[in-house]
Amino acid sequence: MNATDIPLRFAVLGPVRAWRGEQELDLGSPQQRAVLTALLLRGGRPATLGELVDGVWGERPPAAAVSVLRTYVSRLRKVLEPGRNAAGGHRVVVSVGDGYLVRTPRDALDLTVAREQAARARALRAEGDPSAAAGLLHAALDGWQGTALAGIPGPLAEAERARLDEERLAVLECRIENDLDLGRHAEVIAELMSLTRAHPMKEELSRLLMLALYRSGRQADALTVYRTARRTLVDQLGIEPGTALRELHDRILAADGSLGPVPPRQRAEPPPARPPAPATRPAQLPADLPTFVGRHAELDRVRALLPENGRTPTTVVIGAIGGMGGIGKTTLAVHWAHEVADRFPDGQLCVNLRGFDPTGTVVAPGEAIRVFLDALGVPPANIPAGLEAQAALYRSMLAERRVLILLDNARDADQVRPLLPGSPGSLVIVTSRSRLTGLVVGEGAFPLTLDQLPFSEAHDLLARRIGADRLAAEPEAADEIITRCARLPLALAIVAAHAVGHPGFPLATIAEEVRECHGSLDAFTGGDDLTTDVRAVFSWSYRALSAPAARLFRLLGLHSGPDVSAPAVAALAGLQARETRSLLAELIRAHLVIERLPGRYSLHDLLRVYAGERVRAEDPPEERDRAVERLLAWYLHSADATCPLITPNRSRVPLPDLPPSCRPLEFTEHEQALDWCESERANLVSAVHQAAACGRPDLAWRLPAVLWGFFYLRSHLRDWLDTAQTGLSAARAAGDLPGVAQGLSDTAAALRFVGRIDESIEHQREALSLYRRLGDLAGRSRAVGNLGDAYLQAGRLEESVEYSRRALAIDRALGSVWGEGIMLTNLGDAYQRLGRFQEAVSCLEQALTVLRAGDNRWVEGVALDILGTVHHRLRRHDDAVAYYHRALETHRIIANRWGEGHSLSNLGDVQLDAGREEEARTSWRRALEIFVELGHPDAEKARERLTRPPGRARRAAGEGSASARTA
Repeated sequence: MNATDIPLRFAVLGPVRAWRGEQELDLGSPQQRAVLTALLLRGGRPATLGELVDGVWGERPPAAAVSVLRTYVSRLRKVLEPGRNAAGGHRVVVSVGDGYLVRTPRDALDLTVAREQAARARALRAEGDPSAAAGLLHAALDGWQGTALAGIPGPLAEAERARLDEERLAVLECRIENDLDLGRHAEVIAELMSLTRAHPMKEELSRLLMLALYRSGRQADALTVYRTARRTLVDQLGIEPGTALRELHDRILAADGSLGPVPPRQRAEPPPARPPAPATRPAQLPADLPTFVGRHAELDRVRALLPENGRTPTTVVIGAIGGMGGIGKTTLAVHWAHEVADRFPDGQLCVNLRGFDPTGTVVAPGEAIRVFLDALGVPPANIPAGLEAQAALYRSMLAERRVLILLDNARDADQVRPLLPGSPGSLVIVTSRSRLTGLVVGEGAFPLTLDQLPFSEAHDLLARRIGADRLAAEPEAADEIITRCARLPLALAIVAAHAVGHPGFPLATIAEEVRECHGSLDAFTGGDDLTTDVRAVFSWSYRALSAPAARLFRLLGLHSGPDVSAPAVAALAGLQARETRSLLAELIRAHLVIERLPGRYSLHDLLRVYAGERVRAEDPPEERDRAVERLLAWYLHSADATCPLITPNRSRVPLPDLPPSCRPLEFTEHEQALDWCESERANLVSAVHQAAACGRPDLAWRLPAVLWGFFYLRSHLRDWLDTAQTGLSAARAAGDLPGVAQGLSDTAAALRFVGRIDESIEHQREALSLYRRLGDLAGRSRAVGNLGDAYLQAGRLEESVEYSRRALAIDRALGSVWGEGIMLTNLGDAYQRLGRFQEAVSCLEQALTVLRAGDNRWVEGVALDILGTVHHRLRRHDDAVAYYHRALETHRIIANRWGEGHSLSNLGDVQLDAGREEEARTSWRRALEIFVELGHPDAEKARERLTRPPGRARRAAGEGSASARTA
């Protein structure tokens, strides 16, 4: 039997534990257990990365939270799925979208077992069989092994721990009441006394204790319990006891005979007769869409809300479907409602609450209740006047009935609450463009937020509407239509209707029409019906915003990157951080902005177009220009703030002054600076292009200049070359000579690293000439040194020595510690390639002294690597290995992944020459993993090392060493 065939068991009702058979598993650190806990508590539903980050760390996640989460999941899989890859075993932790779910049998989790036992016991009590219920209730409570989720950190565990404590207390109250029904009054008194002391505000516990005491002949003690409970409530909360406690007190005072002891084993009275069925059985659901397709994952999640095998829900089940306009909320809700309608034999009620109606007429709860009462056969004359009385009658009509209620297009939770049934057995489906957080928190609604359709489902939608053959005949045009519709169901339906209306039009023609409207929503109008016009549908949500939130939404249309952080939004809008977060929360509730990761926000593609239309229509050009200037300056100054940590003691590019209300970030740690650059990389690249396009060449060439260190460390060579060339072109067009010189240097450095050495030399020569013309001695030094490096990589070693020595002299004259250390390192590399090993070692040892004095760990790792190469060529294998290991340690300190991969490759070479072939192959494999991760061209060299037969001619010593000088 494979390990994966042995069943798993999980426990959360105490310390979080897991077993495979009888063997307990090591679940790792508390945070790793917290990730598993979050997945187990989802009950088989997926959790997104954002939800997991929030649950484990809350508002202050670590900078690399997503990476850490993936590591935890990987480790959990190794523990929970041993040998799965080899044996093809069962996947326990399953990737779903951008998150995960845990897939286990229902009886594998102690919480699920305890809940099912408690639910069955309650059903038996309702059927009048307390004896049968007793064993199940005791078994359910036995599942608790102390405090639930003990030792698990994080806000999710804290919240769930409190909820599970309440759940256990509710089961305990039910067990005690069941014991009272069985005549076990004296047996529960001590337990109840202890519980009332621990929970003095719990009126139900006081009620049960009073009843147990009274039935045991202790009337005075029962009244004392009441007085104590009342005093506590008045003193602590300023309220009187509730109706149930007061009524029991009065009946005890009156020595009500009906409270007397119940003989043991007596069955409870049968439940009261069901109220007569209404005169009519409502069936108000609109027709299901005949072309409905897709939403498989979402349907699986909502189907899981109802009990299996057609059983009646033991509570009111509320599904809250949210999302932006046009995303398909109503379509999904209606389809699901039809799918399960037969499970609710007493009918279906439906109302459009018009929470975001273009007319602005929102349906009041009282109006909706009157519609429902009328559908349930209540004569108008019998409907009371006030909302509270109407809601009470409505709940009474639904009591003991199983009804499906669809509340479409709700504005907020307050509009929905009066329309909820008060007794179990019914299903309520709510759709809204708002998040309805209050409904989730207060009424336990299950939230489901719809996103864009997956590409495959968008394709199926088009195929269902216009025919699969037509799509198959023009697959490229079909794909373009899907992409330009941003996979929004409403937009796809509008374009599909246009295609159906013109059956003779090639899809390529329709795709071209959509393409020509790119940048506007003109292609997505559905005629006179506003509900099929994307622009109109978006406008209903937009008009419901407060004025400040509407302004922020418009300004987001000016941001050109894929997503945006809260501080960047604050800079764009010129607002304080607190006000910005509040307005972003309003946009999230309206589903106009998505928070895919904590603190990072994005707009659906078509919403971005709509925001751009609104900002151009409503905000004057000067306000738009100021917003873009603030944003781009924020990116530039924040990126520059990373330089002292990434490239310490290197001279920095002078920056323009900050605009008012622009507050760039500050950084205190090297890793923090690198992580910020990584998380903002796409936005920083986009900012360079936006600066060039909007007439800010000064920002366009400066951004690549401050980012080169990051681009080098993380090996983002394409982005480096792209931004450098864009900045250079912008500077040339503006006649900005310092910008042209810097752009030439940056472009040359990027060209050198992508292997275009001749072009790099050409750019550096032009930069050198321009720096001479400008009288910029520091710039001349950089250009001369970079030429020396380019000649080094081209194999023109004597020229490399000449230029590196000239640059070294200038750097020493300028007192540039950064430049001096780099030039000594490059000279050492040139000398070792020339076979002048003594001079190489002398230069490199001098370089290490200078580099350490200037805290230049970056180039220190390169110098150590070259010393390793020198000793390798001298056949001093042990010394070479030692230097390569020191280089690796230094590279890792500053997260120089490419440097790490390069030194691993060199280490493997010397290990092979020393006869340690397995160690060599291990080093090369680790290097290959890094190069593949970075998408670096050196991956091919690493693969060649691993595939060549042993004994073949080895790589020429010193080939491809890591140069120190960049722009």
